[in-house]
Amino acid sequence: MADQEEWSTNANEALQISMLMPGPDSTYALSTFSPRFTYPIFGEEERIFGYQGLRIHLRFTSYDVQPNVEVTYDRKFKTVGDTKALDIEKTLRDWLPSDAFDEPDSYNRRIIDFETQQSWKPPGELLHSYNVNARNFEIYCGELTDPAVQKLIERMQIFISLFIEGGTPLDLSDQEWTLARWRVFFVYEKLRPISFPTTGNISSNYSLAGYSTSYRFITYQPHTPPSSPKSNHHNHQPPLQTFTLPPSTPLHPTSLPARSRISQFLILPPFQNSTHGTHLLKTMTITFLSDPHTTEITVEDPSEAFDDLRDYVDFARLSTNGTFSQIRLRLSSLPTQQQKKRTHALVPTSRLLDLPLLASLRSQNKLAPRQFARLVELHLLRQIPPHSRQGGPARLTQRGRATDEGDRMYYYWRLLVKQRVYKKSKDLLMQLDRAERVQKVEDTLGDVVGDYERLLRGVEKRKGMEEEEEEGHDWVSMMVGGKGKGKGEGVSASGGKRERGKRKTVVGDEEDDDEDDDGDEEREGKRARIEGD
Repeated sequence: MADQEEWSTNANEALQISMLMPGPDSTYALSTFSPRFTYPIFGEEERIFGYQGLRIHLRFTSYDVQPNVEVTYDRKFKTVGDTKALDIEKTLRDWLPSDAFDEPDSYNRRIIDFETQQSWKPPGELLHSYNVNARNFEIYCGELTDPAVQKLIERMQIFISLFIEGGTPLDLSDQEWTLARWRVFFVYEKLRPISFPTTGNISSNYSLAGYSTSYRFITYQPHTPPSSPKSNHHNHQPPLQTFTLPPSTPLHPTSLPARSRISQFLILPPFQNSTHGTHLLKTMTITFLSDPHTTEITVEDPSEAFDDLRDYVDFARLSTNGTFSQIRLRLSSLPTQQQKKRTHALVPTSRLLDLPLLASLRSQNKLAPRQFARLVELHLLRQIPPHSRQGGPARLTQRGRATDEGDRMYYYWRLLVKQRVYKKSKDLLMQLDRAERVQKVEDTLGDVVGDYERLLRGVEKRKGMEEEEEEGHDWVSMMVGGKGKGKGEGVSASGGKRERGKRKTVVGDEEDDDEDDDGDEEREGKRARIEGD
């Protein structure tokens, strides 16, 4: 046991990642950082056996992400029977392209190509430019069928396993039809060129800051006629697809109605806590909204932190585009107390909101049902005066008969949330006796209210600071199409090694799958996750 500990190394500490910029005679590191996880590569315990003084140097050129691995150590364990030191290079070959294992000198000579550096540009289309702390950044979007995009993804995919909980690299050997459904968004810093007087060479203009991927899930769009010819609510659906089988011309994924699912999402550690995740998510959202074939913008199994980022970005968008100004609790539409006494009617919660209008607004904003419901609940809660919200259930003894309008708003808002909670978990709740059922719903409502109040504090903090991301929400991870999906108010791994996949679930407020109709055949081989802002 003592020998094993003596020869065992923490993989997270041994691995050092550097982003390099070639200089006139050698390379220099723009940044150096450690991984968050190594268990996908080195096992659950994240230990490497067989070395003392072990250092694994994983280096990348900052612009085109050419990788190189150099392993150094003071001592190596001599094989005894079946016990031997881990073959680190062999282990890493499953995660990096073959040229990553060139000798360091050969790698240095290969990347010191100033002509290539000066002419190199990120692949794809420039979507957005922005400035953070007097530094310039650009966001590009390309298709995975583009060989230049594929090459970058092949080189950087190890980042997914090192920084995203449960992340899995993309399968670049998929057929072209599948690859065409992937879009890749790159965040690059636009550097000021450095001139080297001794050689007259100029350094690269770009340095990778992060990237994200999205996948098109083809959806069936049945023809849904308006409920009434006089309806004022517009149906914002993409054009219907009409074709015969087999089609006269080949179909392309980009021409079919689809949900655009955000998949991997990573901001590198040196660029975190600087609003890049917010810029990237906003840019992706704008791209999806402008795509006539995107029916919904979805995220599968987001972590709590990514849920926050998504909530803040979507809440700001719906606040400024006029959506929220159309949504309010319609207390005047409710029956009077005398009417309820005469008819013994239950509270008609369907009268509290204009449901056709909500359906239209959700379609216009291309939001998944659960996400839109959360945002509407958050918006309505924000309209309730603080004294009513802070008073809690103790102020609601009069229920809908309260003379204070804020108390009545809060009472009916709570009913709406309880109704949603109950519907989501009706089968589970009906297995309990009535008293326990009521308590479970009440407990879940308390958790929802607490989370919404936290989000509203974040909204107020961001007020007037559109570009600022709330502190502490840069580590964002989510799983797409993975096994063993949990269900909760925000679902994914919690971040700690011992707590992987064991986030607290809230009875009665389960999260919808954003893609209810994708089908298992669509999920296979498309597992990915999200990290960083």
